[in-house]
Amino acid sequence: MNKKLSLWLPVIIATSIALGIFIGNYFLTSGRQGKVQTYFSGNKINAILDIIENQYVDTVHIPDLIEGVIPKIFDELDPHSLYISAKDAQSLNEELEGSFSGIGVSFNMQTDTILIISVIPGGPSEKAGLLPFDRIITINDSVFAGKKTDQNEVMKNLRGTKNSIVRLGVKRRNIPDLIHFEVARGDVPVYSVDASYKVSKDIGYIKVSKFTRTTYNEFITAIARLKNESCNAFIIDLRGNTGGIMETAVNMVNEFMPQGRLIVYTEGKAFPRNDIYANGTGTCINDPIVVLTDEGSASASEIFAGAIQDNDRGLIIGRRTYGKGLVQTQVGLIDGSQLRLTIARYYTPSGRSIQKEYEMGHSETYDMDIYNRYIHGEFYSADSIKMDNLPEYQTSIGRTVFGGGGVMPDLFIPSDTSGITSYFNNVARNSNILYLYALKYSDANYDKLSSFRTYQELHAYLQQQPLLTDFTDFAAEQGVKKRPVLIDISARLIETHIQSYIVRNFFDENGFYPIFFKDDETIRRAVKVIKEGKSTPSPDNLSDKGISECMEEAGASPSPVRRYGLMKERIRENHTA
Repeated sequence: MNKKLSLWLPVIIATSIALGIFIGNYFLTSGRQGKVQTYFSGNKINAILDIIENQYVDTVHIPDLIEGVIPKIFDELDPHSLYISAKDAQSLNEELEGSFSGIGVSFNMQTDTILIISVIPGGPSEKAGLLPFDRIITINDSVFAGKKTDQNEVMKNLRGTKNSIVRLGVKRRNIPDLIHFEVARGDVPVYSVDASYKVSKDIGYIKVSKFTRTTYNEFITAIARLKNESCNAFIIDLRGNTGGIMETAVNMVNEFMPQGRLIVYTEGKAFPRNDIYANGTGTCINDPIVVLTDEGSASASEIFAGAIQDNDRGLIIGRRTYGKGLVQTQVGLIDGSQLRLTIARYYTPSGRSIQKEYEMGHSETYDMDIYNRYIHGEFYSADSIKMDNLPEYQTSIGRTVFGGGGVMPDLFIPSDTSGITSYFNNVARNSNILYLYALKYSDANYDKLSSFRTYQELHAYLQQQPLLTDFTDFAAEQGVKKRPVLIDISARLIETHIQSYIVRNFFDENGFYPIFFKDDETIRRAVKVIKEGKSTPSPDNLSDKGISECMEEAGASPSPVRRYGLMKERIRENHTA
């Protein structure tokens, strides 16, 4: 029996295996013809990808498929959770880190040539000997002049790994031959405090464009310099500031807040409530402060403004902020890509969330909110802001503030539309001719314009020049017909833009902003309330009517164009590498 068993056992096993393979293939074939197969291993997404990779009719590159699918997953979350591909992660992180590796120049493509506008002090290009208004003709022996080149392509060639060498062929005025430079790329700062200057006697103005890791150091440096110039009150301009790092905003608020005051608190499903208080080490605890906001002020800007308002530490002047009250954390993945995932909400000291309403997976509707505000007239009339259904909260002295959609200003200032005409729109917004003229004028008159020691001296000189007539001739050559009546209406605005652009080419932002904002109504009102001693809210100097009463004082002039929007567009005209 044992002999027979040992003889037949292999045959039985082989037959069983063959039968199993036959049955398996039969059902697999049947499944492929329409019957459902069930996979039990791993999670559903991995199972789907495995099925596609093994059975799909055509060859599919799974990593590309994954890159396309992941953003769609995040589209189903809140509007601020985000997947960042590996190729985009570096540039986005540079914005928050406050530096990148490059040659240290600000440039613009003037027609078909790379024109250096400014050289960053102490940067690689200054050390190598490059000068403002040099023209870059070749980069690493490749010609970049005489052809239309995308600005981003230029930046890709000028930026690079720290200490790597880039070879430049440069054309300099009055020198016939190319000058060749070898520039070792290095750390180039990205400044977020755009300007700080004395706006009036004893009053300092600071413009903050974003909240990066270096912003706090830039900020306290600006405060120290202004204090050295006898400033003891401050206007902090957060208009157009879309936010950034929450810790930076907290540290900046701390400079103005007495010890023990609540600045902000956060709370989320997996993150218990975390209260952040002022530690009393600030340098401006007793100095008057006014904060300027608009519909472009978001996130960290709203933390700053909300803390100042709820603690009745200063006034908020301008327009309602964006309404982003969600906190994101950044998670790095093994391939260099990153997740910015919403993990909590932040709340101002009074307990209000300023996050505007959103529906999961409907970011398009969410993104239309600012446009809808404009359509409803909110940029021009405080009365158009409907607060009937918004939750009410109380500040430290009992003033009513509102949650559920941005920080409402204490003093409303409508969008400034004075001097706006269709002619101005054509030369400023539609064709950028204003900026191009300023660049051309600066280049043609470089020797004279670069001889002035201060921006005030240069500005005084420019005011004596026939810039408006010269500009309208230039614009006509570019295809914008002269419209004498409209030009007369917009004359002051056109001249202000031209003068500020030209000054900026020689004195950077600290020369640009004092000229560009010399007629700014919001800054004017901020100076006024500080001088009148009304920058610190109290029941005696601020009416319960709030922004409606202030609207009547300021006056409005509705128009489809926002002057401040022009300034934000102008910032993007120059590129840094």
